[in-house]
Amino acid sequence: MFDRSALAALTAVLDTGSFELAAAKLGLGQPAVSTRIKQLEENVGAVLVRRTRPVEATDAGRKLQAHAQSLALMEQEVARDLRMKPMYLDAPLRIAVTADTLASWLLPALPQKDWLFYDLVIDDQDTSAELIHSGAAAAAITARGDPISGCDVISLGSLKYAAFASPAFAEYHFPSGVDLTGLHSGPALTYSRKDKLQLEWARRVVGINLSTLPTHYLPSTHGITDAAIAGLGWAVNPVGMIEPHFETGALVPLRPDIVLETRLFWQVPRQNRDAMAAITESLKRAATRNG
Repeated sequence: MFDRSALAALTAVLDTGSFELAAAKLGLGQPAVSTRIKQLEENVGAVLVRRTRPVEATDAGRKLQAHAQSLALMEQEVARDLRMKPMYLDAPLRIAVTADTLASWLLPALPQKDWLFYDLVIDDQDTSAELIHSGAAAAAITARGDPISGCDVISLGSLKYAAFASPAFAEYHFPSGVDLTGLHSGPALTYSRKDKLQLEWARRVVGINLSTLPTHYLPSTHGITDAAIAGLGWAVNPVGMIEPHFETGALVPLRPDIVLETRLFWQVPRQNRDAMAAITESLKRAATRNG
């Protein structure tokens, strides 16, 4: 239905952000790339690319880009079955992931293929559906368990979280254990304003809902751990990340008996199910080991 070379041109333009870079990537002249995009737009009957700097996909462009990647993934699956040498994908495979899975167990779980490059984007459960529907992501690791329309949902178990601080911070702000006084004086370390883990942990400890906590915002899971070691605040992070620091004494658990859990799910469009089966199985094995 769609010319493969035109789809490759669209993918290259959106991946590189410009017609000039897309032409260099494809080994074509820039007019040839522009012509292919124009013909594709005429075929679809819609504008696919906004000529901004960098260029941006329209809704139609993102959907067609997702279609092109699905075709490329299926071709790789056929090539594997026929024992043919795989060809490089036209663009990296974009997967939406949570910051904490990326910082803890995800990277070793991604299959390494000579023909495959990853484009990992940080996601939260509020935007995973939008990313997949728009074609901005080929799949997602998310805390959202209800199926996104057109997707298979695979459970990846739970990610366990514990609260921690440096020994000096804990001694100064929580000398008799974690209480309201200490929570009001000792700042937390929070990933973003959507991050409610610290508030939920505090509620479990003191038994009441706190609307706010004094906090530093730091959009890095590893950075939060480093900031806690430096004595900047207390935080809640995946258990597997912070246990080594407990062993060295750089951090201490604040209430080892209170562990939070976040359910995780792999949402993959059904059209990509077979082509992404190897990634799905690898993620399931890694989640089992780290659950």
